[in-house]
Amino acid sequence: MFGLGGKQTFSQRTYPTRCRPIPSQPYSRICRLIRPHCARAARGGAAMILLSATLAFALVTADQDSHHNHGAQLGKISFETSCNVNANTSFQRGLGWLHSFEYRRAEQSFSEAAAADPGCGIAAWGVAMSYYHPLWDGPTPAELEKGKQAIEKAKAVGANSRREKDYIAALDIFYRSSDRLDLKTRAFAHSAAMEQLHNRYPQDDEAAVFYALSLIATGTMDGDPSFPRQRQAGAILNNVLAKNPDHPGVAHYLIHGFDYPAFAELALPAARRYATIAPDSAHAQHMPSHIFIRLGLWDEAISSNRAAEAAARAFAQSSGMAGAWDQQLHAMDYLAYAYLQCGRDAEAQQVLDELEAIKQADPPTRTVAYAVTAIPARLALERRQWREAASLELPPALQGLSALANHKWAVAHIHFARAIGAARSGNARLAHAEVAKLAGLEQALTIRAGEYDWRKQVSIERQIAAGWAAHVDGNDHDAVRVMRAAAGLDDATEKNPVTPGAILPAREQLGELLLELGRPADALTEYETSLKRAPRRLAGLFGAARAAKLAGDRTKARSYYALVVELTKNSDGTRAEVKEARAFVAEFAVR
Repeated sequence: MFGLGGKQTFSQRTYPTRCRPIPSQPYSRICRLIRPHCARAARGGAAMILLSATLAFALVTADQDSHHNHGAQLGKISFETSCNVNANTSFQRGLGWLHSFEYRRAEQSFSEAAAADPGCGIAAWGVAMSYYHPLWDGPTPAELEKGKQAIEKAKAVGANSRREKDYIAALDIFYRSSDRLDLKTRAFAHSAAMEQLHNRYPQDDEAAVFYALSLIATGTMDGDPSFPRQRQAGAILNNVLAKNPDHPGVAHYLIHGFDYPAFAELALPAARRYATIAPDSAHAQHMPSHIFIRLGLWDEAISSNRAAEAAARAFAQSSGMAGAWDQQLHAMDYLAYAYLQCGRDAEAQQVLDELEAIKQADPPTRTVAYAVTAIPARLALERRQWREAASLELPPALQGLSALANHKWAVAHIHFARAIGAARSGNARLAHAEVAKLAGLEQALTIRAGEYDWRKQVSIERQIAAGWAAHVDGNDHDAVRVMRAAAGLDDATEKNPVTPGAILPAREQLGELLLELGRPADALTEYETSLKRAPRRLAGLFGAARAAKLAGDRTKARSYYALVVELTKNSDGTRAEVKEARAFVAEFAVR
């Protein structure tokens, strides 16, 4: 693995006694972050996997001036094939798109490779991979059928190398039993096949990277809170990184593998690097914001999603789409969320206005369904516009953008906003009616093995809403009990990558409820706990500041209010929270 200054080396068997700072910024910050891991690393390899992956990326990025040539602007990839020259060129381009989850473009490039060389069976494998998308929802029935046809073609055409045949056979395991085995079983079987392929060809970087991807995908399905598969993937990707720092899949999959509160900062170098590795990919522009939002780096999240939205628009135009690409709406949801955390409400409203002007989305995926319902719900609730939230209705144009009947969990966002708005504005009848609708949606959802548990997310929203409904009834004991249960479930549930975060975090809502009940010290504990999972959220910081002030801790209150002031320095200053924070900090300074 990489060494520091060419002297000290890191491996799973040799550990440093201390972390030396890396002089180039911002990587000295990383060493400060991981210093507590150093002692633990001497007792076990798991922490070292994360540490080494981070240090490797830090060193590569510090020397990034030597890596400006990114080939086709999709990164550097080398996959040896037995196809002719023209087919191989298209195949390599397809791999570049595939590693950045640009599946439509990947399928097109692989199809061009197949057309250029009818005997290029691995090109049909690429087409089949374009319909799998392991970290998203499983293939739709139509995609599954296309993937089956492609892998059957790959088997029929064959390949001139044993290695290519093994790639085809490994993916065939995922497709061939789809009529009788669920997504989770097939994903684990494919991962096991990729492990064998990786072991058979240890020098094949693509085998390593695709195996790491399969580990991350199955890691999201096994529910293990220690994330062993993601850790293993990090170690594998780190080894490839040492040989090819411009591999798009390495940066991309490190972000996905570490997209959890406990690990997010370790993926920051990868996040800051990925967009420069694959600048032609809209997804590569967006994906870093997953880590920026995990860490509350709102300005970077805004820049990332502005670039992603522009790239998505350009692709839609160049490919002749009748409407907006679904990835544009995905970036818009992340963008609106980040604007709201900075108090840049007018710009967040512009995102909603832009959304309402879109007449068609292509394709009408869950990404579209989430953005269409989440953006208006966020704007009403984050700005505490309770009456607006209580009367929230999706305009007909937005209802037509996505097949919401196929995404009932997305419809829940609207009922959630109405329930919270009604309860917070004192309309108990409407609040209970909307809670009942949430309960109905929760019961109606059927979750298949391997799919994300949207029912659990609806349950969290229902319990938060029920807590506020109980409070408006004056039943505060039940209100706290239900809200605490929601917070516990939320803490134990990882978000889906389609969203930047919960519409409202449950533990943050518990803090707000306790503050309403005149229990500021208890509220402060909940706010601070929530901020560990969702750092630098404006509502969380403001709630902690107010709770600390009411609890008599003016020093801590000043610290949190100062963070609010810093966070909203570019806001229009119209929110009551911003005005209160600025007034308190100014008063504290005078004293």
